Amino acid sequence: MRTPEEFDEIRPYDPEELPAVFEELIQDAEFKSVVEQVMPQIPFEIATQQLRQCHTNLEVQKTLFYPLIKDLLSKCSKGFCMDCSKITDKETPHTFITNHRDIVLDSAILSVALVDNDFPTTVEIAIGDNLLIRPWIKKLVRINKSFIVQRAVSMRQMLLSSSRMSKYMHYAIEHKKENIWIAQREGRAKDSNDRTQDAILKMMAMGGEGSIIERLKALHLVPMALSYEFDPCDYLKAQEFQQKRDIEGFKKSPMDDLINMQTGIFGFKGRICFRMGNCIDEWLDTLPANMPKTEIFTAIAEHIDKEIHRSYELYPINYVAADFLKGGDKYASHYNAEEKKACEEYIESRIGMVQLPHPDVPFLRERLLTMYAYPVFNNEAANA
Repeated sequence: MRTPEEFDEIRPYDPEELPAVFEELIQDAEFKSVVEQVMPQIPFEIATQQLRQCHTNLEVQKTLFYPLIKDLLSKCSKGFCMDCSKITDKETPHTFITNHRDIVLDSAILSVALVDNDFPTTVEIAIGDNLLIRPWIKKLVRINKSFIVQRAVSMRQMLLSSSRMSKYMHYAIEHKKENIWIAQREGRAKDSNDRTQDAILKMMAMGGEGSIIERLKALHLVPMALSYEFDPCDYLKAQEFQQKRDIEGFKKSPMDDLINMQTGIFGFKGRICFRMGNCIDEWLDTLPANMPKTEIFTAIAEHIDKEIHRSYELYPINYVAADFLKGGDKYASHYNAEEKKACEEYIESRIGMVQLPHPDVPFLRERLLTMYAYPVFNNEAANA
């Protein structure tokens, strides 16, 4: 099925476009170098042969990305689990709206988990154009079922871009029968205080037909919590906090984004757990019919936040960080002395990795502790 032309600028490649794009990638020297680094056990010629044999985006994912992510998890984590027990109808496409921890792996691991849990397809992925810093990266993500969030546009263009993206999401769910992954906010929550932005929900409601509630129900939103025991980018996030504090107008460079992507992919993550909450379709029907628009989006955002916060998997480092931050032992039943010592040593080692001329150690420590403590505080509030 050919995707309508109005989405050509942002959509994933259609299957009939893949052979030509494969050849463009294969001729790209930088892409070849990256493949040889990431997949040293497979000769480039073999990898390209496998690529050329794929006829759909899903085949590419299952043939190349699936084993790659599986191998990565075996080397860079202590194991992964996904709880999707609240999804009773796997055939219906869903929009998984999640907290955002890792630039690349959040959606990649989710796709692997959907295959392992017998979902008929993976996810189409919302990805910001600020990350498409190389021509081969843009081609690769569009092969990998990504659609592009255009951020480097004017305010007027932003409205048109948001409307088109919303229409595409509705098209992907209704006609392509694809699941969608989208983060609950633009960019990662650097302090792990995960909150859904109203703007994301307003964008989703621009497409489709009917009332706001009917439009959002058509996307079958499922809040989902992504929990990594350790964040490989934690020290980079702490470093960025100090840079933003000390340097007026500081913004990350494309190279900073590349470093964050590489660090997130190959860094050690400990245990990983993804947990789906309930699809919010039935809950949406409980909202008053006369609720003002502004209140509707706020109420939905708060509901999604609670579903995500309740679904966190919490690890000893989260509880240790919460106690260190608050200066007590309120959560001491969730860890032992050995775990406490290991977590303290971990935090200090991450501070030592910050590369700044004048690192503010107390500030950096507070930022790191906050990143690991917020899931505890938000989980506690959601379950109160």
